[in-house]
Amino acid sequence: MSDIEHEKLELAEIEAFRDFYRAAPASLLDLHAIEVARLAGGICMSCRGFEPTPVFRRVAGLGVGSVANEDDLSAILHHMAGRDQPYCVNVTPHARPVALARWLGQRGFTRGYAWMKFFRPCAEPSEVSTDLDIRVAGKDCGEAFAVVVTDGYGLSPELRPWLAALPGRENWICVLAYLDDLPVGAGAAYLDGDCAWLGFGATLSAFRQRGSQHAILARRLREAADRGARLAVVETGEWVPGSPSRSYRNILRAGFREAYLRENYLSPLEGVPAA
Repeated sequence: MSDIEHEKLELAEIEAFRDFYRAAPASLLDLHAIEVARLAGGICMSCRGFEPTPVFRRVAGLGVGSVANEDDLSAILHHMAGRDQPYCVNVTPHARPVALARWLGQRGFTRGYAWMKFFRPCAEPSEVSTDLDIRVAGKDCGEAFAVVVTDGYGLSPELRPWLAALPGRENWICVLAYLDDLPVGAGAAYLDGDCAWLGFGATLSAFRQRGSQHAILARRLREAADRGARLAVVETGEWVPGSPSRSYRNILRAGFREAYLRENYLSPLEGVPAA
């Protein structure tokens, strides 16, 4: 893929998370200092009390689609340091300038666990055999969707009102897997032009190994294709020899191809030194 195509994949995820932050309910905004802001060519996402850091406190898109400079970086780091929380800066291999990673290192940032980006066509997902009932979730299923995602990932239950805002929201496709009438699996897609970003795929631990995620993935791809999406994009942690890699293997088995490895540079614990 070309750098322009790589940028398209990255921007689809960024737009999904920008809208996720915009969907945060008023009850959580002040309590958790939830904020998303476009600043100096980057998207700054921050909040308090939710983990993991690379999801909930990060700078995305810096040097993607435009060339960043050291003044841009200093403005962004000053903004994020003012939130008094650890955070990370995403750096893609096509970010410009190539000196961006070096600039972060000079400011005390260290390389963290990277994420691999994958892509595939939305059309013709594999047929999946499962005894689960796969349904598109509307607004009335918000709570069920949120419970499955938080419990499946081991996330704080306080996140549930935020996640519950996604089913039925414009440009989102949320899917639930049911065993009889019990929701046991979930997943979402966000439509950004002809791209569909896939995320929030989770299954309750007692109901794994039943084809839930494969079936939910196939349903999301079909729904996205029906709504005009051509390309699907997803990411997971990089492949590290000797560590569990079920998500990585499942993505490849579903017909996705590796696109690029995105680095996550972690902020220094003592704060950001003056540039």
